[in-house]
Amino acid sequence: MPNLSRNPVETLARVGYGARGVVYGLVGGLALLAAIGSGGQTGGSRSALQTLVSQPFGKVWLVLIALGLFGFCAWRVLEALTDADHRGSGMKGWGVRGAHLISGIIYAGLALFALNLALGRSQGGGGEDQAAQDWTAWLMSQPFGQWLVGLVGLAIAGTGLAFIVKAWRGRVADRLSLPSDKRDWFVSIGRMGFAARGVVFVMIGGFLVLAALHASSSEVHGLGGALTALQRQPYGWVLLALTALGLFAFGVFGLIQARYRHIDAPDFDDAKAAIARVGR
Repeated sequence: MPNLSRNPVETLARVGYGARGVVYGLVGGLALLAAIGSGGQTGGSRSALQTLVSQPFGKVWLVLIALGLFGFCAWRVLEALTDADHRGSGMKGWGVRGAHLISGIIYAGLALFALNLALGRSQGGGGEDQAAQDWTAWLMSQPFGQWLVGLVGLAIAGTGLAFIVKAWRGRVADRLSLPSDKRDWFVSIGRMGFAARGVVFVMIGGFLVLAALHASSSEVHGLGGALTALQRQPYGWVLLALTALGLFAFGVFGLIQARYRHIDAPDFDDAKAAIARVGR
C-alpha cells in the first residue's frame, strides 16, 4: 500500500505511481496469457482497462484507477513546473521535465478514458493505434510535419534506449528508500521492468520514424501494436512472453515506487504559485 502522508501532493503522487503500476500489470498479465495461448490479448493500456468493465466490481476499479491516474498526471505536471525532483536547469534537466509534462498529459487522457468506461460513456473508439495514427496524421499535415514526426520518433526511441541502459546498469532505485533485506529483489524487478519498457519504447519510436520516412501515418502503432509485432516474429511467443513478464514487473515496480519513492513534494501554495507563473 502507498505510504500516504499529510502532504496532499505527495499523496497524489504515491497513489498515482500505484495506479500506473496497476495498468502496466494488467497489460503485462494479459500479454503473457496471450503468449502462452491461455486467452489474454496484446492490446495496450486502453484495451487492458476495457477488460475490467465485465469483471466483478470492474467499474469501481476503473474509477479508482482513473482517480489514481489523475493524481499521477497532477504529480508529473507539478514536478515539471516546480522541479520537485531537483533535475536542475541544464539541458538534461529541462529534457526530463519536459518529458514528465508530456507524460502527465498522456496519463490525463488515459484517466479520462478509464472514467468514461466506468460511466458507460465510451467503448474505446479505435483504440490506441488509431489515436496514435490520428495525431500523427495531424502532425504530418503541419509545416515540416514529417520532420517533426521523425524527431518525435527519435526522442521516444532514445528514451527507450535510456531505459534499457538504466536497466543494464541497475540504476533503477536511485530515488527509492528501500529496506536492505528486500533491496536486491526490488532492484531486479525494476531492471526487468525498465528493460521491457525500453524495448517497447524503441519499437514505438521506430514506427514513428518509419511513418515519417514513408509519409504514412498508418505505420504508427502504440504499446499494443508493439506487442503484436513481437508476437508475429519467429519464436514470437517467446519474445512476447519475456516482454510481457517485464511489463508485469514494471507494474509491480510501480507499487514499490508508490511505497518507497522519495518524493519532495511542494505544498499547495508553492504548487499554485508555480502554475500562476506559467499562466502569466
